[in-house]
Amino acid sequence: MSNACSKEVDQFMQGLIKRNPHEPEFHQAVQEVTESVMSLILDNQKYQDAQILERMTEPDRIVIFRVTWEADDGTVRANRAWRVQFNNAIGPYKGGLRFHPSVTQSILKFLGFEQVFKNSLTGLPMGGAKGGANFNPRGKSRSEVMRFCQSLMIELHRHIGEDTDVPAGDIGVGSREISFLFGQYKRLANRFVGTLTGKGLEFGGSAGRKEATGYGCVYFCENMFEHRGDSMVGKTVAVSGSGNVAIYAIEKSLTMGAKVVTASDSSGFIHDPNGIDQEKLAYLKDLKEERRGRIHEYAEKYPEATFHAGERPWNVPVDIALPCATQNEISEKDAHALVQNGVLAVSEGANMPSVAEAVTIFREAKILYGPGKAANAGGVAVSGLEQSQNALRLSWSRQEVDARLQGIMHDIHHKCLEHGSDNGYVDYVKGSNVAGFIKVADAMLAYGVV
Repeated sequence: MSNACSKEVDQFMQGLIKRNPHEPEFHQAVQEVTESVMSLILDNQKYQDAQILERMTEPDRIVIFRVTWEADDGTVRANRAWRVQFNNAIGPYKGGLRFHPSVTQSILKFLGFEQVFKNSLTGLPMGGAKGGANFNPRGKSRSEVMRFCQSLMIELHRHIGEDTDVPAGDIGVGSREISFLFGQYKRLANRFVGTLTGKGLEFGGSAGRKEATGYGCVYFCENMFEHRGDSMVGKTVAVSGSGNVAIYAIEKSLTMGAKVVTASDSSGFIHDPNGIDQEKLAYLKDLKEERRGRIHEYAEKYPEATFHAGERPWNVPVDIALPCATQNEISEKDAHALVQNGVLAVSEGANMPSVAEAVTIFREAKILYGPGKAANAGGVAVSGLEQSQNALRLSWSRQEVDARLQGIMHDIHHKCLEHGSDNGYVDYVKGSNVAGFIKVADAMLAYGVV
């Protein structure tokens, strides 16, 4: 980056931080994009004149509301919920809902901002949004979760719709929660339309949606290897997390011929040097999806595996790292360990799982590094396909959806090559940011000053 460009980035970020104090996750997300697109903006007077970056980093609106609900013991509880509708220049707002005690406005703004670029990369007509609440479904009864979801939808339904804003699931919001939310929306609006995605197959959901983020992350990783004339066959893989994204990233890695040796949850990680095979994966699915158990139980079931309490798997020597847990889970120290242990590729299944310093280390080492907005776009891509199926009143087979997903991930990879290639090295961070930015920025220009 030139000195002039660096100066412009610093000046822009100073203003953004002043306008948005105490929002470190949002600052981090904007900084990365700004560094990638500033030279493009400086070379295009039209973007400067229209203040596109200033407008793109300001949400269209943020809705904040109270959710009051009754626990099983009769006590009244209150939580805070948000919907950050960030940008709808290329389509209706689209992005997940997250239920977790760590949810803050900063996290939802960073997620909504990332979603704008991710959705742009898919090629589908979807804007960017994110929402959620500081509610923890863990430890709650089914009835309590249902009452919370129904109470939340009483307010949220005013702000969403199939042509306005289409929420989906995220951390803490799985098929059970989406079902409760959609049932209440249908009840309030008296309409059966595709206003939420991630629905059950019985009532408008798409085959392959559950697997899509994890599968897409692996497809993107394979695309990066193929561009170098290599593949995932025979590679050793570290996966973090044990939710939907992680489980299906493990599953697809196995079909690609790789050996996965780790999985984790908030309590720590397991290392299985013999690899998580199909039988062990079936146990892991049952443990996390049905019994909602903890990852240490895997090591109790399979003695060859070891459990490492309170740690993350990034010190295990592997060829590929697939961070599929949560934001900022790969620290600067973790990135150094991965590179020193010879990692070849990092493909992000989670949103912004690497701190800024870790991303710098990966880029300077010139490993294959697929940032989340490109590598984990498979989930929202299939959500977009679910919207299309709902609008057409039909459903596609699992094979057809998976073929479309593979095509979309291939196209995203091609866009990264187009905008990120430089002397034989592909900077996937720059490529994904620039490609996502151009489509949204040009749409905003076309509308005039709105």
